[in-house]
Amino acid sequence: MPETGMSHSTVAPEIQAFFDEPTNTVSYLVWDPRSAKAAVIDPVLNYDHTSGEAATDAADLILQVAQANGLDIEWVLETHAHADHLSGAPYIKLKTGAKVGIGEHIRDVQKIFRPVFNATDLKGDGSEFDHLFSDGEVLEIGDLRIEIIATPGHTPACISYRIGDAVFVGDTLFMPDFGTARADFPGGDARQLYRSMQRLLSLPDDTRLFMCHDYKAPGRDAYAWETTVAEEKRDNIHIGGGTSEDDYVAMREARDATLSAPALLMPSIQVNIRAGKLPPAESNGVTYLKIPVKLAG
Repeated sequence: MPETGMSHSTVAPEIQAFFDEPTNTVSYLVWDPRSAKAAVIDPVLNYDHTSGEAATDAADLILQVAQANGLDIEWVLETHAHADHLSGAPYIKLKTGAKVGIGEHIRDVQKIFRPVFNATDLKGDGSEFDHLFSDGEVLEIGDLRIEIIATPGHTPACISYRIGDAVFVGDTLFMPDFGTARADFPGGDARQLYRSMQRLLSLPDDTRLFMCHDYKAPGRDAYAWETTVAEEKRDNIHIGGGTSEDDYVAMREARDATLSAPALLMPSIQVNIRAGKLPPAESNGVTYLKIPVKLAG
């Protein structure tokens, strides 16, 4: 079980990335080469919003690779309640018995969105998840030691996972040529996000940073999702070169005001605050995803 206290892993993890182009999401299979114990970070459930149909192709590919390598998946680790894709966590849990974990401030996110969707089944205590991680907690998977780093700002519940020289940063940072995450979702805070990023950028320069998304910045031909602390500090178009907190906040807030909502915002949030589970079926046995309607005027 998780324990409290910071410790740096002495075992280098094996890492395989899986890119879901429809949602621009990167999921990761991470394992201990000694024990073959593994974790999946930010898995995707394939979902077509126009038809309401869901599929498990992305998660099945991860499971196939895990099986081919003889891996035992013990955990599904969410960096936050995603607003741009539905989580594949329940499916991986069903197939492997893995536990599902997320940051403890998912409670705050649940309390924000519970009234938005009239999600009366939600208790607001995070109990839909198997474990809520606190800042500084350490999770052991085989000989891997995974340190929990709270990185709020994009959402209150954002956390990063540090495993050896690798950190899985969720939506806190993007590749240097694309910048940083938005902070205008309910509970988001640009100033808090800046401080979270500085916490990550205080790690050793050669620390590898693994993104949760890539949108192939203009001028770049291929998707990419791995960089380093040194590259982010030097080249990130939003915070590189010593950008001050006030300058960053002014830029972030002005930029966020121009952004449209993610295409899958409504279905993603109401599923992901339930640990990837669908809302309860209604009296006709059908499950529905809600879209709150606001009339102008």
